[in-house]
Amino acid sequence: MPDVSPDSAQTQDLLDRLRDGEAAALDDLLQRCRPELRSFVELHFDPRLRARADPSDIVQETQLELVRRMDDFLSKRPMPFRLWVRKKAYERLLNLRRDHMTRARRSVQREVAFPDRSSLLLARPLLARDPSPRQRVEARERAERVSRAVSHLNESDREILLLRHAEDLPFEEIACLLDITAAAARKRFGRALIRLQTHLAAEGLLESAQ
Repeated sequence: MPDVSPDSAQTQDLLDRLRDGEAAALDDLLQRCRPELRSFVELHFDPRLRARADPSDIVQETQLELVRRMDDFLSKRPMPFRLWVRKKAYERLLNLRRDHMTRARRSVQREVAFPDRSSLLLARPLLARDPSPRQRVEARERAERVSRAVSHLNESDREILLLRHAEDLPFEEIACLLDITAAAARKRFGRALIRLQTHLAAEGLLESAQ
């Protein structure tokens, strides 16, 4: 995958040692990837799911999945390990969210009651970078308006904006995570960005939608 950044030399060394039969390398590899995995899960975790799971559960389940499928990964090396870890976590989060929505489709409200960190991160590139003193005083109200605007986005729009704006992933890596082409990722991002701009403008957070 020439357009995707490779793993660090340390990670590649651990993978090679694990492939060569050094069992202890697996523990080192899982420990090394855990902080980044935790950050990814916390960013993408839907707060509506807290009654059924928490980010620690998803991290643990993802690492168990990594162990179960490690031999297959080592034989194929379909993508960098760090990206494969995110992909497995993303799949677990997506399955959990879909199961939750199926069980409680008619009772779940679309609006987010309290502004979550991910809403602010995915909208941040479109908002003023240096708020006025008055804006800082009104920061909570502004955050709630951002959250309302983001709540109108569908799941697909929200995820690709998070991956691009909050994590600054290149489209080639986003494509790997979403099982689409890089060209499709760019197109999906562009459409999601227009919809977000429209919703932010409706909340008075932009002069007009671009």
